[in-house]
Amino acid sequence: MTPIDDHPLRFALVNELHARPFPALEAPSQCVYLAIKEPLDAANRDRGRDAAHLAALLDRHGAAHPPPGATHHAATIGKHDLKWESHTEFVTYSAFSRGVSARPFDPHAADVFPPEWLAAAPGRRIAAILIRIEALPDDPAEVTARLEDWFVGESLACSTVVDGTAVVACDFQIDPAGYMRMAVFVRPGTGRRRVGRIVQRLCEIETYRAMSMLGLPRVRELGARLNALDPKLSALVAAMSDESRDAEATLHELLAISAELEALAVGHAFRFGATGAYEAIVNQRIAVLRETRFEGRQTFGEFMMRRYDPAMRTVKSAERRLEQLSLRAERAGELLRTRVDVERSRQNQKLLESMDRRADLQLRLQKTVEGFSVAAISYYAVSLAGYVLAPLAEARHWPKAAVMAALVPAVVLAVWLTVRRLRRSYE
Repeated sequence: MTPIDDHPLRFALVNELHARPFPALEAPSQCVYLAIKEPLDAANRDRGRDAAHLAALLDRHGAAHPPPGATHHAATIGKHDLKWESHTEFVTYSAFSRGVSARPFDPHAADVFPPEWLAAAPGRRIAAILIRIEALPDDPAEVTARLEDWFVGESLACSTVVDGTAVVACDFQIDPAGYMRMAVFVRPGTGRRRVGRIVQRLCEIETYRAMSMLGLPRVRELGARLNALDPKLSALVAAMSDESRDAEATLHELLAISAELEALAVGHAFRFGATGAYEAIVNQRIAVLRETRFEGRQTFGEFMMRRYDPAMRTVKSAERRLEQLSLRAERAGELLRTRVDVERSRQNQKLLESMDRRADLQLRLQKTVEGFSVAAISYYAVSLAGYVLAPLAEARHWPKAAVMAALVPAVVLAVWLTVRRLRRSYE
């Protein structure tokens, strides 16, 4: 029996579900995480440069290269387990090592990524995190003391996550070495995969938070341009009720504004879409942590609600404003085009009326000319007929004047009937 053929993408699609496994970590250990993004048009970057940059790091330790076209790779480089992933706009490097440094968040922990190798990166650093993973002390006061020593209290977010499995903390500040610090205190007996999932989600929260907030400076620039276009559009709409204003000139001005709004919409469409997608990932990653408050401190979700959500609302507000301005311009354009069409119809009606008058005058002139032509033709016809009948009149002794007088009515009638017949044949 011949088995049914598989769809050519079946195995590739299933393998995609397992493409990016979570790391397996235990306490104590530490993680160095980097996300690198090209400043412009990152979605269309040369991904071969990313692969070459990864290969340069692997070659330093004699590790195997990923296959061509790979979007993820795992390798061992020295004392670290390396995980590399390629995303739509950025690439990430995660280096995990067992044990922790004597000095908490020691910048030398990031030496796994050499400075000269970082300087050659095809892009810029959008996220950099040092994560310290320790066993959770029995006394919460110990955790509180370490947090007060390691983090800035005003912005510190700390919570118990995953049904009490761990306590996570971060102040979302960048230290002098350029890294953001995160701490994970793991309850003894927690599985290595669960710890890895917690660490992975913390890295994703920071990465996608940074990526989503790339839309904020863009919408600030956009807002300045919309502030300039909004009153122009309002003035044009108000001017539409002025009958003395040239509608076509107003329409050309309105089309210029509409074209600029459309260009702004096209230029910001990708960033708006990406910002919305990244925000959804941030909220989803926070939700799966299943946070509860630790020692009365704010949770990650509360921190994001106060510090992050306003930025996202600003982006959404700018997106809606751009859409509304485009719709207003479109509606105004339709109304103005209708007004222009009505004015053109009125002009066409006047033109037709003028043409009718001209045609009537032309017809009258034609009839007048026809009358003159009948008289002229009759005159010459009577003269010719007079010459033809002259011998007969002399033979019969008819007076020439009487013959000419008798010919006039007959010739005029014949000419008039002929001209009339010709005119009807052309009509």
